[in-house]
Amino acid sequence: TPMSRIGKKPISVPGGVRIDVQSGTRTLSVEGPKGKLSFQWRPEVDVTWDEASRQIECRPVAGRQNDRMARALWGTTRARVENMIVGVTAGFSRRLDVIGVGWNAKVKGKSLELNVGYCHPIVLDPPSGVEFSVEQNAITISGPDKQAVGQFAAVVRDKRRPEPYKGKGIRYSNEFVIRKQGKVFGK
Repeated sequence: TPMSRIGKKPISVPGGVRIDVQSGTRTLSVEGPKGKLSFQWRPEVDVTWDEASRQIECRPVAGRQNDRMARALWGTTRARVENMIVGVTAGFSRRLDVIGVGWNAKVKGKSLELNVGYCHPIVLDPPSGVEFSVEQNAITISGPDKQAVGQFAAVVRDKRRPEPYKGKGIRYSNEFVIRKQGKVFGK
């Protein structure tokens, strides 16, 4: 039977993390120093928590080991669970840089205010559990939920994507923007 290389590996849970697995509702709750997350897994997969060895295991439901859908969800489920555990212990973060003369980002109460060349500032509210800070022209978005952090970072970047001529815009700090040469006259 084909095995999911990722799915097979049990996930070790560090000491400060509380795990609650409800098989009836297929719900896993993870609580750690950075917050609390829960996730409802699909019926094709089984998730078990072994308190003694502090390990979580994911496997396809009995009788569905050769089912493509169950195999596809197996590694995905494990990755989601692992991201939750990393999230509540270490957290996730994305960094964005605002590039442009006179352009900036500010913290306004609980909101993020962007001044990026439009006639009005753009005000964005982060989803619950997602935090941000602004330092010089770098925005750092962080939180325990990897998906929520990435999603809010994408929303912020979408307000002024980097352009290829002067490189102005909001970009991820590890993003490479391809630069183009403008029109050259007098040749």
